[in-house]
Amino acid sequence: MDSTASSERTVTRRVIVSPKSPAAIGPYSSAILANDTLYISGQLGIDASKGADLVSGGVEKEAEQALVNMGYILNAAGADYRHVVKTTVLLADINDFQAVNQVYAKFLTHNPPARAAYQVAALPKNARVEIEAIAVVGTIKND
Repeated sequence: MDSTASSERTVTRRVIVSPKSPAAIGPYSSAILANDTLYISGQLGIDASKGADLVSGGVEKEAEQALVNMGYILNAAGADYRHVVKTTVLLADINDFQAVNQVYAKFLTHNPPARAAYQVAALPKNARVEIEAIAVVGTIKND
């Protein structure tokens, strides 16, 4: 590819925020929309309406709140869960995999996205689960 041609291409980059989702807890954005691709930073089980602490109730409640937060960000970008094409699930304990799957399946119901899941040494705020996503914004046509 000619480097001149690529430098002439304009990419629209916009920070996406939702007042309903928690603010980023570090020097990063909650989400970035680059043209029609939305990159959502890892979401924790924090209910922004109640402060900056994790919800109580264990990994299932944390996963549920993380996915609700993701929904707020998707909506702020003009999308919803159907627009998600890839997720990454980070678990403090891989033994929570099945419990998180049961919650996850309630949100990403039709043509679920590609996904990876990993156990990690630790998560911010001692969370049990963190979920990040990539979505496409626009009209969805499934084949």
